Amino acid sequence: MASAGTPVLPRPGQGEIWVIKLPTEPPDKGLRYVIVVSSNAQNHHPRASTVVVVPIGTTLRQNSCLQLTPEQTGLSETSEVWGNGITTVAKKDLRLPRSPLRTLSRATVVKILRCVVRAMGVLPSEIAE
Repeated sequence: MASAGTPVLPRPGQGEIWVIKLPTEPPDKGLRYVIVVSSNAQNHHPRASTVVVVPIGTTLRQNSCLQLTPEQTGLSETSEVWGNGITTVAKKDLRLPRSPLRTLSRATVVKILRCVVRAMGVLPSEIAE
């Protein structure tokens, strides 16, 4: 339970889409959609102040690792996962989207994490235990 004066942090779930001003982007850049990829153990822990996210955007490229359809996300356009943009953000900076969006399936989150691994120059098969 939060003490008096302590803000209650959001409790995002893995696969949820949130909005944030990413600290790695230029100051004039607005809010961006991100997908929470950290585990729910971290996301829901009352003392964890951060989550791991992957940005998505609507500028589509031919060599995209993964595209998400409006049916998957609830967004109005097809989106592209930016696996090389994975970052840790403060929960306090997360904002709910204007309209409710879909939570991505576990299978889709795993595909996103494979994109992240490939963006780091490693094949997913190289890290299998």
